[in-house]
Parts: sequence; structure tokens; C-alpha cells
Amino acid sequence: MGSTSFEDGTRAYWAGDYAAAAAALADAAREHPYRAKAIFADDKHRQVPAPVPKGPLQIIISIADQKISVYSADVLLARSAVSTGVQDHPTPMGVFTVIQKQRWHRSNLYSAAPMPYMQRITWSGVALHAGVLPGHPASHGCIRLTEDFAVRLWQLTKLGNRVIIAGNDVAPLEISHPQLFRQKPKPDTSLGTPAEPLKNAQATTGPAADGFIKPVKAVGMTVDSPEPAMTEQPAGAQPKPPAPRVEPVSIFISRKQQKLFVRQGYAPLFESAVTIRNADRPLGTHVFTAIERKENSDAMRWTVVSFPDAASSKIERVRIEPKGRHSGREAAKHAKLSPPTVERARAALERIEIPQEASDRIAELLSPKSSLIVSDQALSEETDSDTDFIVLVR
Repeated sequence: MGSTSFEDGTRAYWAGDYAAAAAALADAAREHPYRAKAIFADDKHRQVPAPVPKGPLQIIISIADQKISVYSADVLLARSAVSTGVQDHPTPMGVFTVIQKQRWHRSNLYSAAPMPYMQRITWSGVALHAGVLPGHPASHGCIRLTEDFAVRLWQLTKLGNRVIIAGNDVAPLEISHPQLFRQKPKPDTSLGTPAEPLKNAQATTGPAADGFIKPVKAVGMTVDSPEPAMTEQPAGAQPKPPAPRVEPVSIFISRKQQKLFVRQGYAPLFESAVTIRNADRPLGTHVFTAIERKENSDAMRWTVVSFPDAASSKIERVRIEPKGRHSGREAAKHAKLSPPTVERARAALERIEIPQEASDRIAELLSPKSSLIVSDQALSEETDSDTDFIVLVR
């Protein structure tokens, strides 16, 4: 059984991260329970490796195109083929996150079928994993990946990464709007208080990983002494524990429920009633993601992924009919779709009125990688105490 190299065997281009590439090569060289079969190579997507942008990771799957695309912020990192659910066991469309990962997993529902490099997105049995790709929808609802792509994706993702499954291909677009939440300004404590004596040398500032400018003091330097102050840690003293990780918040606004829900690290924080003007008209489903804090501002850079409208959904169903697999797909290529635009997302935001108290609480919690989901749908019953918001659009 031949090995799969990162450069020559992969079905999609991956940028940067050479350590992970070496790990993928080593893993592919050993024996596996089976080898996934890809029907074609995505050589047209291979490019010269470049540094991977450090943005929120989003995985987008197109049912009609049988494709998976991986984005960092709004930059495409990789694209490859998939095989999704058949008509009797369709893959659900909607908004999900990775909630469990197992390198070697067997199905709890279908005769312990192998599911290598499994990444679960619902507790009812939908996951991404390596599998056989016959060139059309063939699974019981899961998203099958080529093996080399599944390995690389499994190494790249973390729990909580966003997974969006749509009927047609969609992509993150940068968006700005006054209704998008802003971060509450942090008090500037770098100069101390007027009553506090100046004990340390002049502080300097530097960019932190989360985009904030934080004070960095010259520890041990005092005004009275030009030499560093020697300090010793008492014998037996315990090291100071690291600061707890700040989890991004998720906000969900449902037109059907006329409510706003907020979670942080899967834990429900609070909910609030909202007012939606012309509530009988659809808003659509839009996923907004905070990328980073803008320089010298409390505003965030945001992207949005909008689901296709209802007119596109009719074409989606035609394209995945098992009978005449290719005829429906070719006919749909010539159909006029209305691709998602930021204008639709902005129009949805303009119709939503959020109580000031709720906005203020969200501003205090907001950080990069936080998200806002706006949808006509109610919160799915798949949403649990150990999931992020799950929203089904079909």
C-alpha cells in the first residue's frame, strides 16, 4: 500500500503550517483500516504554499456541488470533494460546530462502520469523516471526505469550529453595519492613577494576540535604582496559574421565536426579547463572525455567510436527485441563481431592534471569534448543554 505525500497526494492545496504537513505525511505512510477512494484530484486548486491567516476557521459544505471549502476569516485555505447523504437519509442543512473528534471511530448506528478522523457536528449522528466517494451523494447523512483531506482537516480543527452546510456554494464576505456589536472600551490603566506614586519605569505597549494593545512594564526596574532589582521566589511557592482562556460568545436571533440567546463556551448566559420589524417577512439565515478588533477602535471586523434564498433551494433539490445524476447537475449550471450578498445581510440587521441592556452585556463579552446568527428558524432541538447553537434550515 503506497504512502500519500503532502505535496503530491493531497486532493486540495493547503497553505503554510509545515509541521502539520509533516505529521500528515507520517500518518499517511502507515497502514490504515482502509483507504478512501477519491474520484478526481483537485489539482486546479493547488497553489504555491503561503502563510495561513490567523482568523476564525469556517468549514462550508455545498450539497449541490458535493464540495467542502475551508476558510480562515474570508481567505480560502482548501477545497475538496465530498459525498453527502442520499435522498432517504439527507445531510441536514444549517449551522453547526465541531462538538467531538475521534481519530478512530465506529458508527453507533450502522453496523459499527469505520469512520476514521471523525468530527461530530450533531449528537444524533452527523459527522465529517474519511470514506468512499463514488461521485454522488451516498452516505446516511454524514459528510464523507477523501482520506488525505480528512487527515489534514482533523489536524487543523478544534472543538467549536464553525461548520455550515448549504444547498449551494457560499463563502464568507466582509461586512460592516452599525447594528453589528462593538466591544466595550477597556479602561486605560497603563499610567496608573493620579494618587499612585510612580514606582516603575515608563511603560511600553505592544500588540497582544487578541488584537488589544496592552501595557508591558519593565518588571523589576525602579526610578530610584538604575540596576534591575533582584527578586527571589520563596521556597515551596506554587507557580502562578495561567489566566483562564476567554471563550468567544455566540449570539442567536430567531425571527420565529422573537428572541435573542447568548452562549459562551456552550453555556447559556442569558436571553432577551427582540423586536423584528415586518415580522411576517423572512430575514434569511446569516452567520456573522467577528474576525479581529479594528485598530484604534472598539469596532470589530466582521464577515458574513448567508444561505441561499428560497428560490435557490428548489434548484438544490433537483441537483441531488439520484436518478440522472449528472443531467440535473448540468441543467442547474445554466439556471439563474441569486447568490448571497452582503446587502441581504444588512437588510436583515436593519429590521432587528435589540434592547440596550442586552447590547451592553454583549459588548462586555465580545471578543474576536465571537459570532452572531440571524435566522427565520427557531433554535433546533439538536442544541444541547454541550453544543453551540445548532440551526437547521431544512
